[in-house]
Amino acid sequence: MTDTTQKPDLSDIPDAVSEPKRRFSIQLVWIIPIVAALIGLSIAVKSFMDRGETITITFKTGEGMEAGKTKLKYKDVQIGEVKGLAISKDRSHVVVTAEMSKDARGLLVKDTRFWVVRARISGGNVSGLGTLIGGSYIGVGTGTSTESRDSFIGTETPPAVSLDVPGRQFILHSDDVGSLDTSSPVFYRRMQVGQIIATDLDQDGKGVTIKAFIRAPYDQYVKSNSFFWHASGVDVTLNASGVKINTESMVSILMGGISFQTPQDRLDAPPARSDNVFPLFSTKEEALKHVGTVETYRLVFKESVRGLTVGAPVDLRGVTVGEVTKIDVALDSRNSEISIPVEIQLYPERIRARSRSKSKQVKPQDSRALLDPLVAHGFRAEVKSGNLLTGQLFISLDFFPRTPTAKIDWSTDPPVFPTVPGSMEQLQKKLMQIVQKIEKMPLEEIAVDARKTILSLDATLKSADKLLKNVDGAVIPEARTVLQEARQSLEDVRKTLGEARKTMGGVNQVVASDAPVQLDLRETMREVSRAAQSLRLLGDYLEQHPESLIRGKREDK
Repeated sequence: MTDTTQKPDLSDIPDAVSEPKRRFSIQLVWIIPIVAALIGLSIAVKSFMDRGETITITFKTGEGMEAGKTKLKYKDVQIGEVKGLAISKDRSHVVVTAEMSKDARGLLVKDTRFWVVRARISGGNVSGLGTLIGGSYIGVGTGTSTESRDSFIGTETPPAVSLDVPGRQFILHSDDVGSLDTSSPVFYRRMQVGQIIATDLDQDGKGVTIKAFIRAPYDQYVKSNSFFWHASGVDVTLNASGVKINTESMVSILMGGISFQTPQDRLDAPPARSDNVFPLFSTKEEALKHVGTVETYRLVFKESVRGLTVGAPVDLRGVTVGEVTKIDVALDSRNSEISIPVEIQLYPERIRARSRSKSKQVKPQDSRALLDPLVAHGFRAEVKSGNLLTGQLFISLDFFPRTPTAKIDWSTDPPVFPTVPGSMEQLQKKLMQIVQKIEKMPLEEIAVDARKTILSLDATLKSADKLLKNVDGAVIPEARTVLQEARQSLEDVRKTLGEARKTMGGVNQVVASDAPVQLDLRETMREVSRAAQSLRLLGDYLEQHPESLIRGKREDK
C-alpha cells in the first residue's frame, strides 16, 4: 500500500523565469491590412501631388460640353478635363469647373485664352472637322504674362492668331467696317502677310477699331508713314479717265481684306510701333490723296463747268496731283457776271523740285517758292474733257506761254490760282464765227443760179442725146462708132453734172465768199456752160449737115 503522505520532490519542478515586457506587439493577422493601407495612402499622396490646379472658365453657353467627358487641349494634347458645369447666379453665363494636369500649371497665366472647338464654316475657312467624331473640346492658348490666375473668361470662337506666332499687331481706325471680318486677309503687294484678328465699335459710335496682325518678317514693311485701304470685293470706278475695275485677289472678293503700302520715295522711314494707329481708307486712290501735305486753292472760271464733279482729278500731264473738293456759283450784280469758284486740294509733294546733288521732298513752307516761278512762266489751270462718252471734265495744269501775266493771290484763304479758258469754250467761239460767216453768204441766190444752170444743161443734154439717136440710125457703121464715143462723152458730162449737183449741195459748208471752193465751183460752171454751148452748136451743125460725119466739115468760103 502506497503512502499517500509522502511529500513530492521539489527539485523536479523547473524554476519560473520572468521575461521583460515588449513595447510594441503586433499580430501577424494585421500585416495585410496595414500594407494595403500604406499602399492606398501612397497612391492618394501621389495622386494629390500629381493633381493640377482647379480653375473656372466662364462661357456664354455650355453647348458641346459635358462633365467628365469634355477635355482641355493645348496643341491637341490633353492637359485637363471638365469636372462640372453650373449656371451663374445671374443666369447670364455658364461656369465650367476644370481640373488641369500638373504639367499645365505654367499655362495658367493672366492672358491665357480658352475657347470651344467645334466644327465651323466661316468665310473661306473650315475648321474643327475632327470634333464630328471625337466631340467638342476646349482649346487653350498660352499667354505671355507671368501673373498666375485661376479664373478665366472663355470665347465661343477660336482666336484668329495664336500668341506664339511671331509678328506684331497694328490698330486701324475707319468710319465703317465694310465687308471685313475676323480672319479677313491683309495684303502687301498682293501677297497675304497677315489677317484681321478683331473688330470693335468705338465707344462714341462714330467709327470702328480694327486690329490687324502682320506675321514676321513682313511686319518690318509697316513703316510709320504707311497707309492702309480696303481691298474688299471688286472696285468699279467711273470717272473722267473712264471705267476702272480693280481687285486685290479672289480671296478678298469672297472674304474681304485690306492692303497697305509705303510711299516709294520714303521707304527709308522707321518701322511702325505696335501701338501706332493708322487710318483705314476706302480705296487706294483715297489713301494716296492723304499722303503728305495737302493744300487748298481756289480756281475761278467764267465758263460752264457742266460735267465737273466733286472728286474729279487735278491732272498735270497725266499725273494726278490733286482733286476737286467744292464747286460754287458767284454772282456779280455790279458787272452782271457769273463766275464759278472751284476749290481743289493740291498735293505739292507730287510737284517736286529736285537737284542733281541732293534730293529732298517739298516742304509745306516751300510751296510758294515752288509755284510762283511756275505761274510766272505761264503755269495755269483749265477745264478739259476727260471722257467724250460720259461728258465728265477734270482740271488740267499746264504751261500756256501766250497767256497774260498773272500771279497767285496769297492774300485770300484759300489762295486763288490763275486759270485760262478751256479748249471747249474756244472751240465754241470758233464755231460761232463760222456760223456767222455762213449766214452772211448769199446762199439762196447762188442756189437759184446753180439750179437754173443745171436745168439748162439737162435740157441741152436731152436734145443732144435725141439728135445722136437719130443720127445713129442713119449713118454707116464707121459713124456709129463715132456716135458711141460721143454718147460716152455725154455720159461723162452727165456724171460731171451729177458731181456738180453734189458739189452744189455742199455750198452750205463754204466758210467765206472768196473761198477756193466757190472760185473752183464758178470756174467749173463756166466750163460746163461753154461745153454745153459747144454741144448745142455741134448738134445744130450735125442736124443741118449729117454728111459731115463722113466727109468732114466743109471749109468756110
